Amino acid sequence: MKFKKTLLMLGCISVLQGCAAAAVVAIVGGASVATDNRTIGKQIDDQRIEVVTHNELAKIEEINENTNIQVVSVNGSVLVVGQALNTRLRDLAIKTISNVNGVLKVHNQVRVGNLVSATTKSNDLWLTSKVKTALLAHEKVKSADVKVVTENGEVFLMGLIPESQANVAVDVTRNIGGVNRVFKMFEYL
Repeated sequence: MKFKKTLLMLGCISVLQGCAAAAVVAIVGGASVATDNRTIGKQIDDQRIEVVTHNELAKIEEINENTNIQVVSVNGSVLVVGQALNTRLRDLAIKTISNVNGVLKVHNQVRVGNLVSATTKSNDLWLTSKVKTALLAHEKVKSADVKVVTENGEVFLMGLIPESQANVAVDVTRNIGGVNRVFKMFEYL
């Protein structure tokens, strides 16, 4: 508990200095490797999946120029968020991602429409930091086990945690100003 309070205090100090997103990511990210419920091997596999999918999508010029896609992997379950200008591009991206070795399941949350602005991306980063800070401060959530992805005001929560913690994480997130919708994409212990 003392460790959590210290981390919370450091996060608050960073917020006051204008470095909230970087501080929360650094604090939670550094702690998450050691306390993650996935094995080290699964964590490495998930990182490899994210790098490989990024590289495969980068090889397709149409996707580079006409989509805004982010890929996050947890335990081989891949969340794909963002925008594509049309369904053909979205489907091509999803097919490309599905063919990556180690991908067990794809959660397609790519919206067809205009790509979001830099302002929206900045707001999403801010929302992610607010959610991570709120989860870090909550004693019933092991925040290092929760991946938070925000896209256009929609927050996606992933991780390998007990269902009771997942429900608390969703409730905490739902009550943060600026969050339009919360998606619960956990695997339960």
